Amino acid sequence: MTTDILLVTLNSTYQHSSFGLRYLYANLEELQNRAQIMEFTIARDPRDIAEILLRQKPRIIGLGVYIWNAQESLELVSLLKRISPETLVVLGGPEVSHEAETNPICQIADFTIKGEADFLFRDFCKNFLTDGTLPAQKFVTNILPDIKTIKTPYEFYSDEDIQNRVLYVEVSRGCPYRCEYCLSSLDKAVRNFDVPAFLADMQKLMDRGARQFKFIDRTFNLSPTTCTQILEFFLERVHLGLFLHFEMVPDRLPTEIRELIKKFPAGALQFEIGIQTWNTDVARLVSRRNDLEKVKDNFRFLASETGVHTHADLIVGLPGEDIHSFARGFDTLAELRPDEIQVGILKRLKGAPIARHDMEWEMVYSNHPPFQILRTKSMDFATLQVMNRFAKYWDLYANSGTFKKFVESLKEKAQEQEHKSFFWQFYDFNDFMSKRHAQSHGISQLNLFESALVYLTESQHWPEEKAKDLLAEDYLATGKKEIPRFLKKGEEKNQKISGDGSNRINLPKRQQRHLVGKPETVS
Repeated sequence: MTTDILLVTLNSTYQHSSFGLRYLYANLEELQNRAQIMEFTIARDPRDIAEILLRQKPRIIGLGVYIWNAQESLELVSLLKRISPETLVVLGGPEVSHEAETNPICQIADFTIKGEADFLFRDFCKNFLTDGTLPAQKFVTNILPDIKTIKTPYEFYSDEDIQNRVLYVEVSRGCPYRCEYCLSSLDKAVRNFDVPAFLADMQKLMDRGARQFKFIDRTFNLSPTTCTQILEFFLERVHLGLFLHFEMVPDRLPTEIRELIKKFPAGALQFEIGIQTWNTDVARLVSRRNDLEKVKDNFRFLASETGVHTHADLIVGLPGEDIHSFARGFDTLAELRPDEIQVGILKRLKGAPIARHDMEWEMVYSNHPPFQILRTKSMDFATLQVMNRFAKYWDLYANSGTFKKFVESLKEKAQEQEHKSFFWQFYDFNDFMSKRHAQSHGISQLNLFESALVYLTESQHWPEEKAKDLLAEDYLATGKKEIPRFLKKGEEKNQKISGDGSNRINLPKRQQRHLVGKPETVS
């Protein structure tokens, strides 16, 4: 069997689907019947992938390269060009759209398409397969395509995708903000797809059984009119058990949007809200604009009057931010009660303007993907190493929703101490975990519970029975029927708690756990 064009990428995990490849396929026009999408994960051996691809005897392999698959993609391309040098390898994606001339993978591959490739890749394939014509230059670029002429890819989500994978959707491309750590800062303007046509596509997906949608628009609520139109559409169908993820501008939540989101059942909406820093000097330095008083008001509204699941982002390692400044920002955000705080370590995205601070703020990044910050003028290497572990343990204990009672106990402990914040209390727990475990990944859930018990009893001097009671409540809330031996006390071997409401709506498991204690509906 042969396929002339293979559209390939390495996803981080199976549940992710490649939106970009489906766009390329949708716009191949008459070449579609000569093309095939082939997705793998970064866990797959590159030699196995190369074998599978070359078995198809393709003439062109189009490979999507991202920060999460850059190293594995480099290995794959190296293999392909050594084994089958006659096969054209064409790269695309954000990791090769900037600074491509010095990127090793671009040197090995035949061609690299920089920027949006919806039409450029089609033209490349058409010219080569028709008469063997190839671009005169190794790096291919052009003006942005007219967004209204791009064919959308939603019909190319398979039934398997709909049942088992994240479905990415978008109403717009681009971002009006200039945050220097983000590649979207390079966008010239926001470009919008036709909303009625988009909603028609969403209806078709729902008719096929789709219930979870992840919007990748950088600023979904930028236009209140568009935002309202889309929310109203999904609200009319929310009885199907929908879960919708949006990236929201933190300080932009007008009355008409507020009134709409109050009508959604608890957990149906997830808002990813990029705070990044509460330090106004740092924010100014990286061109991050937020009205912090409006941000606080919006968070309070979301926490007290809606059932929205809030996922807030903070970045460690921005120029000018030290550990004490970050701690204050973390505590401020925690008081606003988001369901999750994503503690992210700064990464140097190729082409991002933050590079202009490298000299003044002594920004040193890893040379290898994902190009994380190693030290800055205000955060040394040791501190950033600690914060790497902090981020992972925070995700395992707080963001997971599995240890709600335990994390709340740490917060209460911090409140009892006049000069100790929630951040520093968890920092102390992070120090304990770092000494107890050689690494912060690969720890079983049972070991996480056991470590929490040891921390409460030995480091915080809790009575053993009290600590076991608290952790047993967390453990049973995961749906387990019986607590493990190390949490049992006396003859109480089969403690149970009331239902956690996790079946109220068709949600991812992580979001289900955060529903405990939230009302069934929000008026």
